[in-house]
Amino acid sequence: MFRTSLSITENKQKMSCFKFLKIVMFVVNGIIFLAGGAILGVGIWVKVDAGSFIDILAKAAPQLKQIVNVGYLCIALGAFLLVIGFLGCYGAVKENKCMLMIFFIIILLIFIAQVAGAVVILAFSGLADVFISYIQVWAVNSIKKDYGQVSDITTIWDTVMKEFKCCGFNSYKDFANSSSYYLTSKYPDDCCRTPYPCSLTGIDHNVPGCYSQLLNFLKSHTKILGIVALVICILEMGAMAASMILYCQIKKQEQTV
Repeated sequence: MFRTSLSITENKQKMSCFKFLKIVMFVVNGIIFLAGGAILGVGIWVKVDAGSFIDILAKAAPQLKQIVNVGYLCIALGAFLLVIGFLGCYGAVKENKCMLMIFFIIILLIFIAQVAGAVVILAFSGLADVFISYIQVWAVNSIKKDYGQVSDITTIWDTVMKEFKCCGFNSYKDFANSSSYYLTSKYPDDCCRTPYPCSLTGIDHNVPGCYSQLLNFLKSHTKILGIVALVICILEMGAMAASMILYCQIKKQEQTV
């Protein structure tokens, strides 16, 4: 009799934990789903009706006008969050093993990619140097070919140079022989001591390249970036653990039926 009552108590505790995990999975992934929907909506709005978005953004925060061209990034990120949130919510509420397993696999792949990236950066400096060299080639080419020609690329570079108080990827020389300089014979305003007009004679040689400024920014915020990365990893491990526990419990219930 005592064993029977103890077994019933243990089952009740397991069911309580199971229900608690379902609620947590639903709430957290519900928030992710709503956030994804909001980001997706903003991204679509930006691309469909950029004019009105710029007007609103200019009134609220003029310094943020340059982010209008990240619409595609918002659409991609919002769609991804929608999928993740839907899988987590639906899988938990409907006790769907397939959804929970897909959710687990996606989070696991993201986690593995993050760990692999950290290992490459920390342990394989040679590969990191190759990656940085590739980024450098791409960045300089985008300046020479696309700056002043492609609005999205131009806006991104203008925003980076303005925020980091830098000029070009390595220096102002990246703009030499560029399409923009060929057409206008001018450098970006952030490269000069005086904003208008920014010609070769007005170049401020003390303005650093954006690459060095970005490195300094990352070095000065290493602790914050580390804490953020640690929190993200903990959340991912918690999400994987919760989804797998629910999956195993649902599978166990099906076997006992």
